[in-house]
Amino acid sequence: MPRPSDAVLDRLTRLHPKVIDLSLGRIERLLYRLGNPERELPPVVHVAGTNGKGSVIAYLRAMLEAGGRRVHVYTSPHLTRFHERIRLNGTLIEEPELVDLLEECEAANGPSPITFFEITTAAAFLAFTRHPADILLLETGLGGRLDATNVVERPRLSVITPVSIDHVQFLGDTLEAIAAEKAGILKPGVAAVIGPQAAEALAVIESRAAAVGAPLSRAGLDWRFEPNEHGFTFVEGGTSRAFDRPALSGAHQIENAAMALAAAGRLEGFGLDDGALGRGLSEAHWPGRLQTLKQGPLPALLPEGWELWLDGGHNAAAGLALAGELGRRRDRPLHLIFGMMNSKAVKEFLKPLAPLAQSLHAVAIPGEPNSLSPEAAAGEARAAGFAARPAHGVAEALSRISADADGPGRVVICGSLYLAGRVLTDNG
Repeated sequence: MPRPSDAVLDRLTRLHPKVIDLSLGRIERLLYRLGNPERELPPVVHVAGTNGKGSVIAYLRAMLEAGGRRVHVYTSPHLTRFHERIRLNGTLIEEPELVDLLEECEAANGPSPITFFEITTAAAFLAFTRHPADILLLETGLGGRLDATNVVERPRLSVITPVSIDHVQFLGDTLEAIAAEKAGILKPGVAAVIGPQAAEALAVIESRAAAVGAPLSRAGLDWRFEPNEHGFTFVEGGTSRAFDRPALSGAHQIENAAMALAAAGRLEGFGLDDGALGRGLSEAHWPGRLQTLKQGPLPALLPEGWELWLDGGHNAAAGLALAGELGRRRDRPLHLIFGMMNSKAVKEFLKPLAPLAQSLHAVAIPGEPNSLSPEAAAGEARAAGFAARPAHGVAEALSRISADADGPGRVVICGSLYLAGRVLTDNG
């Protein structure tokens, strides 16, 4: 059923002819009209990077809440409804308040051009100033230097997760260019935790940090992690601490958990002892990332003994991470249901997965005009080495896979956070 906020959000999408137009001028103008709420925020942890941002924030949020702290969170995109982007003290923003904030920003902006992300970020800032909290975990939308969230002049901490090739039409087509955009969140005198990076990306980040005077804490140099049978060991400053395997699935989540621990170690005064850190790692929740779907209409389409997984990764690094996890689980045949936006590097995502899967069914992402068609996605998959077929939707693909198989298998729906969100919505 449509919500009142849906109508307002739909209007806001039409305020600028471009969905993405990286700039700070428009949001700075609107924030000035709103009384500059970005200057009244709680202490901010500002997170940029290509992969792992949401997971790192999920771990940090769980750690801080386990330590008794009130935590605001801003992330994007959402999976099933917009409200997921704005979390106030652990609770998604409520519909009446969201509508009021969006309309307040709409009135202040008037007819001036502004992107959807910019005006909704302004609304989020207003919400965060009107609810007391101890800390705000703030995720960039795209890039960093010209991202709407980068109007925060002095965060408490900056975090840059691993940088890889993605969004080349906006950020550049080399790792160095993309790293330069991410490093744009570094601020003078503000400590920054840097996740594992390729050498060329790290060099750019270090150069920017030196230029602005941002002290760095770098993976592999200032801290490190060592996976083991039960979880991992986090090593920093001559101290080694053991932690159980984190709540989120996948070997790459140990890396994300370690980044969150490195960040937590720089949040002095927030009561994050080892007990809170461990509880946070074990309690973190972040849907759409190697998530197993066990109940609902979609798993019900598969025979008993089958598994249905969902993952929203959508770039080359995410494809490698997914392939690494699936490669460790060769206990049953693997089948993929795949959909992706037409702006992504499809073959680079799919190639690591091709040796692992028996079949791939390609689907369009419902409601997304920039989705690859099933035929186009299947063609890209065949070029990447798959036996691929188009399908009219996830339900049809599931029925085909189970009908053609000789026995129980594992089905992974992948390729897009937008597809993951639609699957979660359809699955109830």
